[in-house]
Amino acid sequence: MQQRAVGDLSVGAIGLGGMPMSIEGRPEESRSVSTIHAALDAGVTLVDTADAYHRDAAEVGHNEELIAGALRSWSGDASSVVIATKGGHLRPGDGSWTQNGDPAYLKEAARASAKRLGVEAIGLYQFHRPDPSVPYAESVGALVELLDEGVIERAGISNASVAQIDEANEVLGGRLVSVQNQFSPAFLSSRAELEHCAALGIAFLPWSPLGGIRRAADLGSTHGAFAEVAARHGVSPQQVALAWELSLAPVVVPIPGASRPASIEDSVQAASLELSADDLATLEAALHTP
Repeated sequence: MQQRAVGDLSVGAIGLGGMPMSIEGRPEESRSVSTIHAALDAGVTLVDTADAYHRDAAEVGHNEELIAGALRSWSGDASSVVIATKGGHLRPGDGSWTQNGDPAYLKEAARASAKRLGVEAIGLYQFHRPDPSVPYAESVGALVELLDEGVIERAGISNASVAQIDEANEVLGGRLVSVQNQFSPAFLSSRAELEHCAALGIAFLPWSPLGGIRRAADLGSTHGAFAEVAARHGVSPQQVALAWELSLAPVVVPIPGASRPASIEDSVQAASLELSADDLATLEAALHTP
C-alpha cells in the first residue's frame, strides 16, 4: 500500500478504526479478528483504538485488548504496525460520554493502555477530547511527561481546534505528531484543522471519514457526486471519498471503521485510486453547493 511519512510516523495511507468492533451492535469476536487480519494483510500499518471503545462499564479497554490479541495471532510481522490509542474520554456504560483531562488520570490511563496492548511503549497516544474543567495545556502536559518517561513513543490530540493544535504543539515543544478530528463529505467543519496540520507537517487522521457507522453505507445516495465519480472508475463511492480525502494533503491518513473484512479491503484500495482533476472538481463543486 502507498505509504505516508509525517515526521517519524510512517504508515499506510489508509488506517483501520477499531471502534465498530467493540461498541453497541459489535460483531462476534472471530469476525472482528478476521477484519483486523484482513486489514494487516492488505498493508494497513496504523490501527486506531481508545480505552473508551467499549460497550459496558466493566469492559474498559475492550477494543485495545481485541486488537492486541489479533496482532498476536496474525501470521505476519507486526513490528511495523503502529497502534494509536487515546485517553481522556470515558463511557460510564449508560451510553453517554464524559471527559477527564486531569493529568494524573491521563498518565494512569496511558499506563493501563500500554499494559492492555502488551507493549513497553505505546506507538501513538492521543488526548481524546478536551475537558472543559481542566486547562488544555495541563492535559497536554501529561503527554510531555509520558513522552519523557518512555511510556509513549509519540503524542497526538483529538477533537481539537486550530488554536488547540498550536497550544498543544507549543506545550509539547514541537513534538505534536497527529491530530484526529471528524472529517468526511458529511462533516467538513474540520477542514481548517486539516489545512493547518498540512502547513505544520502534522498527520491529520480523519475519524468517521465515510460519515459514521450508520451513514457509511449510504454515502453514495447521500452525496450523489461521489456515486457519479465512482461509476466512472468502477469502484465504490466509499473508495472515492477516501481517495478524495487523501488528495487534500500528504499528511492525511483516513481511519475508516470496519467490522467486516470486505469493508476494510475495499477501503484500502482507495490508496491506489487516482482521481483526475475533473473528478476532484466534480466533488468539490458538489460539496460547496448549498
